[in-house]
Amino acid sequence: MAASQMQHRRTHNLLLISKILSCRDNASPFTLVIDSLEQSARPLVHEMIKRAHASKVGIIFVSFETVVKPKDVDHFIDASAIPPQHLSYQIKVEIETYLKDTPRSLIIFDSFNPIYNDSRGSIAQILSGLITPPASLLAVYHSDVPPLTIAPYQPAPLTLLKYLVTAILELSSIAHVLARKSARDRSLAEPVFGLAEETEGVLVGLGSNEPSGLVIEMEYRRKTGRSIKESFFYSRVAAASGKGGQKAIKADGIILLEDHPSFAPPVKAVDEQEMVDTTFNLGLTERQRRERDGVVLPYFDAQREGGGEGGRILYDMGEEDDFDEEEDEI
Repeated sequence: MAASQMQHRRTHNLLLISKILSCRDNASPFTLVIDSLEQSARPLVHEMIKRAHASKVGIIFVSFETVVKPKDVDHFIDASAIPPQHLSYQIKVEIETYLKDTPRSLIIFDSFNPIYNDSRGSIAQILSGLITPPASLLAVYHSDVPPLTIAPYQPAPLTLLKYLVTAILELSSIAHVLARKSARDRSLAEPVFGLAEETEGVLVGLGSNEPSGLVIEMEYRRKTGRSIKESFFYSRVAAASGKGGQKAIKADGIILLEDHPSFAPPVKAVDEQEMVDTTFNLGLTERQRRERDGVVLPYFDAQREGGGEGGRILYDMGEEDDFDEEEDEI
């Protein structure tokens, strides 16, 4: 990829993820965040709340797991005591009551799993009317929590959610991503962590929920149907210095995963003779030049003894040669 195309992709995708996290320009009416025990969605949800609050967006937090109201949230709804079929109506009432003066609003579900586990709930019934132009929906889905019941001839919950959303943000631990990359670079089998280890008593693997940051694998679907996929690194702690010529990462900043100092390939010094756009080296070292100048080619002897003798071949016979008179006459 050319340098200009690379820079355009970097600028466009960073601006896109910034719009999604800040709820600007109604970039994503329905955003799904997929987390697991290895990487929780709480840091990213808190970042979205902070950005939405700075953008004067009204925030309603629908809680199934959170006990304490998060900071910068305008209204908190304890959904554990509300039947799923009445949840949509309750949220509409809260928006009309508390957020009637705000032009835009953000509805956050800290967990979408309980809605599927309740047989009385319907995903279409809950989502109908919530996703409107002035409102955006953010839902967190725990990928390692299996649903209690699945009706026959119906898709899995995660499959259905991926079909309905406009943006998917799948989270991973940066320590696990770097461990898998290191294994791939050495042509080794990628390691597994947590429940995937299938080890008795192991629920969370080493390196889970790394405090320095997390990896975001984004899939954004445009209105035309074309999807954009990109991997990012969200930094929660500012890096003291960069490695390999890379710039330091500021706190609460997002960069492309390929720009991460530990993920980027090592930068090696390139000699001036190697700066040729070929797959092999066309230059010669100083030793190769001296050896080439010291080689005496056969036609040099013919030139010293005089020219004009045609294509005469000079050959000195050795002890192992078999002299043949008939061949010599020819």
